[in-house]
Amino acid sequence: MWNRYYNLAFNPFDKTLASKHAYQTRDFKELISRTDHLTEQGGLGLFCASPGFGKTFAMRSWAERQNKNRTQFSYVCLSTITTMEFYRMLCLEMGLEPAFKKVDMFRTIQEHLSYTAAEKSMRTVVVLDEAQYLRTEILRDLKLLTNFEMDSRNYLTLILMGQPMLADLLSRPTNEALRQRIIVNYTFEGLGSEEAGEYSAALIRSAGGSPDILDQAAIKSAYGASGGSIRRFNSIITSALMIGAQHESPQVTSEMVLSASEEVRIR
Repeated sequence: MWNRYYNLAFNPFDKTLASKHAYQTRDFKELISRTDHLTEQGGLGLFCASPGFGKTFAMRSWAERQNKNRTQFSYVCLSTITTMEFYRMLCLEMGLEPAFKKVDMFRTIQEHLSYTAAEKSMRTVVVLDEAQYLRTEILRDLKLLTNFEMDSRNYLTLILMGQPMLADLLSRPTNEALRQRIIVNYTFEGLGSEEAGEYSAALIRSAGGSPDILDQAAIKSAYGASGGSIRRFNSIITSALMIGAQHESPQVTSEMVLSASEEVRIR
């Protein structure tokens, strides 16, 4: 048990890390502040990031901080679906009974959103992750779903998240009307070189360990192999800690990180 060897109560580099232990990277802070702003006024937001840059974890952290009596939050990550399947899934996420026809589900969803905002003073936030795979027909309908009272009200906060190709998709002429509705648009830059040391130290402390178990050369080596991906950085550090414990080393070195990088790399 390598975590015990390094006096860690848990693996702080695991994806199951509680949001209360999150280190707020530059990208993390940008998503939180922009989502706060977007939710207050309603409308459409766009967050793009390369795989492993931490957008989903940041959004989960934001959602867990919200007052459930004021904010109804839905997260949808199944994007390779038909239009009818999309509407049924959206109804189920909102606690509504799906109808047989799209037009009926569309009306039910809009009436629910209007009632929730006007009568219950609640904000509805829907996050569509991996949105780069959404069909053109669904993207067209998203524009219609956000149109309330002849486009004079914002009763829904709709957030599209995906890989950078999502921005290219929305830039196509066929999606111009939807693109013009985007209020918040941010592309993740990835873990910065200056953040890597603070990031790893903060996570190790959250698990009760000493940041000294990673030497600076090891951190730089792990960052260089990660390409800015937090997920890859976490995997490399976890493997390096396992190697260090196997060798009964009090500190993880750059050589151990190099071995770990080879382990996590497929080819």
